Amino acid sequence: MQSSRPIEQRLKRAVSLIITSGYQIDPPALDFLRALAQEGEIEGHVKGMIDKASNLSERPLFITKDMLKESLGGPLKKEGKTVVDGFGGTFHPYANEIDAKVEVLENATRGGGSAGTMEDSLEYFRDRLKKIERIFKERLDVREAASINTALEVPQNSKVKIIGIVTEKRETKRGIFIRLEDYENYVAIFVPSNVKREVLEKAQRVLLDQVICVEAVKGRNDLLIANNLINPEIPERKLKTAADSVYAAMISDLHVGSREFLEEAFNRFIQWLRGKNGNNKQREIAGRVKYVVIAGDIVDGIGIYPNQEKDLIIKDVYEQYRVAAEFIKKIPEYIEVIIIPGNHDATRQALPQPAILRDYAEPIYEARKVIMLGNPAKIRLHGVNFLLYHGRSLDDVIRVVPEVTYQNLEKHVSTAMKQLLKVRHLAPIYGAKTPIAPIPYDSLVIDVPPDVFHAGHIHVMGYEMYRGTLIINSGAWQSKTEFQERMGLSPTPGIAPIIDLKTFNVMPINFIS
Repeated sequence: MQSSRPIEQRLKRAVSLIITSGYQIDPPALDFLRALAQEGEIEGHVKGMIDKASNLSERPLFITKDMLKESLGGPLKKEGKTVVDGFGGTFHPYANEIDAKVEVLENATRGGGSAGTMEDSLEYFRDRLKKIERIFKERLDVREAASINTALEVPQNSKVKIIGIVTEKRETKRGIFIRLEDYENYVAIFVPSNVKREVLEKAQRVLLDQVICVEAVKGRNDLLIANNLINPEIPERKLKTAADSVYAAMISDLHVGSREFLEEAFNRFIQWLRGKNGNNKQREIAGRVKYVVIAGDIVDGIGIYPNQEKDLIIKDVYEQYRVAAEFIKKIPEYIEVIIIPGNHDATRQALPQPAILRDYAEPIYEARKVIMLGNPAKIRLHGVNFLLYHGRSLDDVIRVVPEVTYQNLEKHVSTAMKQLLKVRHLAPIYGAKTPIAPIPYDSLVIDVPPDVFHAGHIHVMGYEMYRGTLIINSGAWQSKTEFQERMGLSPTPGIAPIIDLKTFNVMPINFIS
């Protein structure tokens, strides 16, 4: 009978070698080594395995059974708390070894009410003008802008520069007429068709109720002839990235309860997060996901549009949220889940939206730890600033910006979102398809440029880096609806864009094909 002393000595030498090389070893891997030590010397094999680990692009913290099995051979046991049995081998998530860093910077659920009076509405627009005017005054080329009253008093042919809100816009063959208002007066602006092409294109993209700066020449009858239009725009900035290579999965528009909800694809996404499917590279990505951010429309809701009942497989909103909670609670506990509402969720429809009401979505609140925020919301994940917005006003932008249509959204999804960054407002057009609460302050101004601008709503996945901000629309988990068919919109569902917060590399993973 073999003495246990040589076995323990071989095991001790191997473990000592691992520790002095700067690694840790988890209990299942230790058991695996003990079994191999019974067969003979293992120190040389462990040295080879350490050399391989040291040459990896990202040095692991733990020596795992999977690594030992690959280098040394032998049976693979299914034990361990942090090692999950998955497709193609063990799954040791890096994200489980680091702490989450979540800060809520601004939440749309903050207090403040309204009597819905005309004065409240006026205060809303005054607040918008004041906030964006402050943004403009940070620019050297706009600091000398005057009031409309001052511009109207200068002699004819004088150059003027003013800031105001666009209250009317009319296009003709001769050019584009814009009515601009500030706190005290209004003025007519004319953008002639023979002006510089870039200026005419800016005028074509001007949205009602947005704040702009106009450089013009005083004409007859108090008409100002524009020679330039200036958007508040976000400035060019350097990328602000995380110190750790951790990932955020950006998703939206589940529409649980809809007949078109892609349950199988979404379940594959959840199982992928758990390390149970995907190739080696995809499972490596899954192991670094520390955050799942859901930008609204968790459920399809009830009574959101006429005759919705025929499109529902679950016709009770409480049951819709219960089913959604069953998916959400399967997301690994080490992953932080952040949720904002959309226009299909159970909360106020007008922007800004409070968080999804607990009375309706109790199963989600109870399923696991979640961070439920309003729409919009500003958060910081691992030092990276996110602006989260469901995106309903993108419908209004699509109808106005010339080059963007529902038919070409796959090409121009980021173009629509980019327009909101240019005008520094999430829903500039008041009274269109996007309801806005008549409160005496405007919380939809983009006062601080985000590092990541995440939206959904239009069901088309796309992303683009713009002036130091990563624009990303996370598509949907609902197949094409009758409405989308009528609009000629082709959704790109079932794709989860994953962001490396250290490099801002975006990795879209398709869970349908």
